[in-house]
Amino acid sequence: MNTTKDNRTIQPYLFFNGNCEEAIEFYRKALGAEVEMMMRFKESPEPQPPGTVPPGFENKIMHASFRVGQTSVMASDGCSADKASFQGFSLSVSVPSEKEADRVFAGLSEGGEVKMPLTKTFWSPRFGMVQDRFGIGWMISVAPPEQK
Repeated sequence: MNTTKDNRTIQPYLFFNGNCEEAIEFYRKALGAEVEMMMRFKESPEPQPPGTVPPGFENKIMHASFRVGQTSVMASDGCSADKASFQGFSLSVSVPSEKEADRVFAGLSEGGEVKMPLTKTFWSPRFGMVQDRFGIGWMISVAPPEQK
């Protein structure tokens, strides 16, 4: 039996292809995200290999980290100016109350597309899905009350 503590974590790393700073500001407002660190390409201690970063990306985000609750999310503008494509996954956020679900859902919906309006489900008093203005899918839910 392995008795060592497993410290592995999985963290989302989102590539916004030129809109990273705008996205992080959006998540600050919509989710209360707190920026942990942000580094621009021009601030890198080592120069980028020629041709790896599009022209004009010097002020774009090379790497950033922001926290929402207990979760850290990493982000970057990446090395492409093509439209970002976020397919095949959604980020799920669990909130403590229906009021908070309404607030977060409204914030993430701004400029985005509601996929499923907030509603009561058999697993949550409030659940809904939205694709935000950057193309990220979100599932917002309220944890059901603890059964006594």
